Amino acid sequence: MAVKFTELRKKKGYTSYESFAFDHELPRMQYWRIENGKTNITLKTLCKLLVVHNLTPEEFFSMLSKKETKSRK
Repeated sequence: MAVKFTELRKKKGYTSYESFAFDHELPRMQYWRIENGKTNITLKTLCKLLVVHNLTPEEFFSMLSKKETKSRK
């Protein structure tokens, strides 16, 4: 999940997690921890990030399962 959020941030044109967090009113260190897999993400934060990336939960988790399936092959 952490890698996917990093990919999504970069797709939005952000090279820095700090500027992304600032622009989307997320605590900078909390977002760093999410991208680095250092914390468990809350449902509230997950929903906020999905809105930022214009994704439904189904779309997001589908992306994760596709990536996991590819890595197992």
